[in-house]
Amino acid sequence: MAQHQHNRISSISRWIIIILSLLGILTCLAVFIVPQVRLMIIDFMGQMIGRDIVLIQGWLKTLQTYALGGIFLILSIDFFILTKTGRQIVNDVKSELKECLSSIDFHSFIKPTMFMAGIYLLGAFSIIRANFLYMDDIGHALEGYRGWYNWSRYVTELLAIIIHADFKLSDISPLPQLIACLMLAISSVLLVYTIGRGKITYIGLLASIPLGLSPYFLECLSYKFDAPYMAISILASIVPFLFVTRRKAFFLVSVISLLIMCMTYQAASGIYMLVAVFISYNDWNSRLKTNRENFSLLGFAVLSFFVAMLLFKFLLTRSTDLDGFYVSTAIHPLPHLLSGIWLNLVKYITVINNDLSFLWKAGIILICILFIIKTVNTGKQPKILSLVISVLLIVLLFIVSYGVYYLFATPLFHPRALYGFGVFLSILFVYTVYDFKRIASIIVLAFNWSMFVFAFTYGNALADQGRYADFRIGIIMQDINKLYPDRNDESLPYQLKNTIDFAPTIGNIAKHYPIIERLVPRRLGFTGNDWEFRYFQDYFNGHLYFDYSADYNTLEWPIIIDSYYQTIKSDGKRCYIILKH
Repeated sequence: MAQHQHNRISSISRWIIIILSLLGILTCLAVFIVPQVRLMIIDFMGQMIGRDIVLIQGWLKTLQTYALGGIFLILSIDFFILTKTGRQIVNDVKSELKECLSSIDFHSFIKPTMFMAGIYLLGAFSIIRANFLYMDDIGHALEGYRGWYNWSRYVTELLAIIIHADFKLSDISPLPQLIACLMLAISSVLLVYTIGRGKITYIGLLASIPLGLSPYFLECLSYKFDAPYMAISILASIVPFLFVTRRKAFFLVSVISLLIMCMTYQAASGIYMLVAVFISYNDWNSRLKTNRENFSLLGFAVLSFFVAMLLFKFLLTRSTDLDGFYVSTAIHPLPHLLSGIWLNLVKYITVINNDLSFLWKAGIILICILFIIKTVNTGKQPKILSLVISVLLIVLLFIVSYGVYYLFATPLFHPRALYGFGVFLSILFVYTVYDFKRIASIIVLAFNWSMFVFAFTYGNALADQGRYADFRIGIIMQDINKLYPDRNDESLPYQLKNTIDFAPTIGNIAKHYPIIERLVPRRLGFTGNDWEFRYFQDYFNGHLYFDYSADYNTLEWPIIIDSYYQTIKSDGKRCYIILKH
């Protein structure tokens, strides 16, 4: 009787799921096929938030993408609930997850995490102390918007609401940067744990410092609003390797984690494959696993990566009219794909080469040599073969560190997009210091000490540039106040020419660290980047707005003020500020 009742309930449940699934699929199809339905949804969204929705065309395309994602999600849920094979997969994955989690002593992670959190917090201290609104931090602080969904960073959107405890953002620094330091600390511990095959040493932890304090991730730490989500993108790329011994669990966690990475900050897209390639090589070189097992691991990693990227690209990526605003996610046309990838690789190499000082480049080359020596001496493969493969491995890891950006027609080469290079260094450094000569550890730690010191240099440079920009802005405001004393609250159209350049101290730093000039914003001037003048325009209650309606440089206006720092031309209602020095 009880069995009959149970079967009846199961049958009813199945039919309810089938009916709800059909309704969901039909709804998604209506959204995908019928433009009027999408317009109704957009209109409803506007009513909910109390304003008109902008970028309508982008939202129309986005809703189609979400509709496909909804259909895929419904069919996936139905497969795992309604089919015997799906339920068996779910049970297998649950069992594998429990096995992996039970085999890990998470308590042993606490002290190393606290240690690395202290290291990263100390490294970020001068950046936090500078209290510098970095680029679009200005917009977040002044207007309280989020806007990460424009770049399909949905996890960032959600976490920002939770962390800021509001839908409108405000400056709550240094809390986001403290969270970022904690995420970086966990990432370092998991990376060392993974490379060390469950063994964590403090030397290994110190060797992992470039993961969070490379000059490239320092820009990420500079963002008061974005920093924690950029750090989470690294963590999400490393977490799957806790489950690497169980293929089904590894595949599921990899896909979910990679989707989280894509929805926090896509610049981390190369990190997952960096770790996967290195682990496969390390197991091959030490002959801990058979070639079949190594290729199986690498194959599962590649499959997981491609599945996650395809899901994100076709089911989650938001179509936006902002694409091409300063970077484009458009992929090279197929006939030009290889040539486009090659050009992006050449530029990546050029940018890295120009950014790093001579001592840094020499240090990296020396550590790469030590890495090769270790792989040859400690490996169980033939020496010549191990030598050749280790050299090829370094080249491959470097290439992989830039991730999927090679595919884009206009990828981002700002420092914040290159922090995969820091993880590349961390992997080489951590492996090199494990059970090897003491001299190798000294060289690696000396190199990381220089990066640690640069973090302080960079934070102080931000503070110097901030003071210098405030000084120059103050002079301009005084001149504007003299020229337009009766302006009251009327907005003043203006344009800028040139920039204030860098504070003198930054010029001195640039002699040794060329990347400093790419890291520190000028904060006043016209460079094509609006954030270079938004601080001046909006932060001092000056009622100014940059006028794009005409080119003031072509207008014959009289010179009203010509001083050491700037020349101001005006027609009485608008002003043209020509910056000097």
